[in-house]
Amino acid sequence: MNKKQWWERDDLNYHNNELQFANRNIQHIANQLETPCFIYNSKRIINNLQRLKSALNENGFNNKHKIFYAMKANRFTSLLTFLKITNLCGIDACSPAEADLAISCGFEANEISYTGSSLSKADLQSLSMKSGLLMNCDSLHSIDSWGQLKPNSEIGIRINPAIGICRTNNEKLQYCGENITKFGVYREQFEQALQIAKKHGLKITRLHFHTGCGYLDAELEQLSNVLKASHWFIEQLPDLEMINIGGGLGVPHTETEKSLDLNKWAATIYKNLGQFDITLAVEPGEYIAKDAGLLLLETTYLEYKKDKLFLGVNAGFNLAPEPAYYDMPFLPVPLNSKGTVQKLSVAGNINEALDVWYENLEFTVSDDMTHIAIINAGAYSSSMSSNHCMRGKFSEYLLF
Repeated sequence: MNKKQWWERDDLNYHNNELQFANRNIQHIANQLETPCFIYNSKRIINNLQRLKSALNENGFNNKHKIFYAMKANRFTSLLTFLKITNLCGIDACSPAEADLAISCGFEANEISYTGSSLSKADLQSLSMKSGLLMNCDSLHSIDSWGQLKPNSEIGIRINPAIGICRTNNEKLQYCGENITKFGVYREQFEQALQIAKKHGLKITRLHFHTGCGYLDAELEQLSNVLKASHWFIEQLPDLEMINIGGGLGVPHTETEKSLDLNKWAATIYKNLGQFDITLAVEPGEYIAKDAGLLLLETTYLEYKKDKLFLGVNAGFNLAPEPAYYDMPFLPVPLNSKGTVQKLSVAGNINEALDVWYENLEFTVSDDMTHIAIINAGAYSSSMSSNHCMRGKFSEYLLF
């Protein structure tokens, strides 16, 4: 492996044939830590946040935007506490336990935007105790229930514009569209939602929608269509102060994909929402954390099954489920770029047929190979992990 790889950048690259991440030699780290383990680059997280803020500031939303980190992407407490210290973002939470964890990591309730579905009485009671929480109700039931608990308060309403956006037209990543989903209040029920809010004296100051995940430049035209579809809802709300367009900003997963052009992204938003006197809110999780993380694994065997070569590793899809759940390609990379290139499939240690990290991959095998890394493992990996086959053990480290 001599040519520069498509995923290499200043903080993730080969130096003298050895993989470097966050200015650390990853083989040296592998020799010191028990695997599997997740390693996160704090500087990359800051850079991702700062790029988002700069793009919004330079494209019409100067000092009129808020970023809420979607903590369902990664809830590692060291990472959350670090985010609080940076003061670059608030938190997007979708369960009472997430809100509690955010508070325990230093966030105030008024720095937490809450949007969750199918809320129980216990959920609502817990959330209502958090004074200043930015509550977004996603159903007629939650508006009515919140109004009974906290009449005459301010709320947001999550809408469903019946149009979605996602990476490579992957329906598994789409929250809105032709299929009727559980998310948000549709146009057909919106008048009823307003009546319920009025009954309880609720002031609707926020509008929220999140319609899909992982989009890049190719999907920006569809983002424009989503934003246009929100206009009808916006025009019904005279007290509107904030529009939260959710997250969904993606990162490249394959050689054919390029990084999202944040200036085009921000300009697309301003073109469609700039006429409204509001604060824009966004809640990315993937964009902030995904490419800031590696999953470090030990190799277990290299052998043929008939004429197919398998490289085994000591963790399976249960630690990073997106490849299995959403067909997201998570790329394994060697820690040493010097060796023999072989076509192989990287397989995990879970007793399920779908436990293959990557099929038919051109991979550099060195004689002393003991570990590999999987890139883009900073979001929707550890937070979605399970103890399937009782192989859920892992550790996490935040590098500074």
